[in-house]
Amino acid sequence: MTVLYGLKNCDTCRKALKALGQAGHSVQFVDVRADGVPADQLARFFDRFGMALINTRSTTWRGLDTAARKTPPLALLAEYPALMKRPVIDHNGTLTLGWAKDVQAQF
Repeated sequence: MTVLYGLKNCDTCRKALKALGQAGHSVQFVDVRADGVPADQLARFFDRFGMALINTRSTTWRGLDTAARKTPPLALLAEYPALMKRPVIDHNGTLTLGWAKDVQAQF
């Protein structure tokens, strides 16, 4: 089972979804903004990727004030799901982050 966590309007997520499908993977897409991510999953992602899970280049991040940026990471991601770097792909329990060449090669 492959689950892709991302945003429906994210070009990288759409590319990953298309490529995974073409590679024969059955993919469940979870829109982190519309569907949300359960707290236990967010904690699992953060345990695996740490602060790399926070997209500090995003418009959402740039819109946060200094006090908000100091919020604990899991609380920040729960409040602003679009801050999560994407896609996060859960393939049979193995997590990957992003859609760089090294991740693409795994699929």
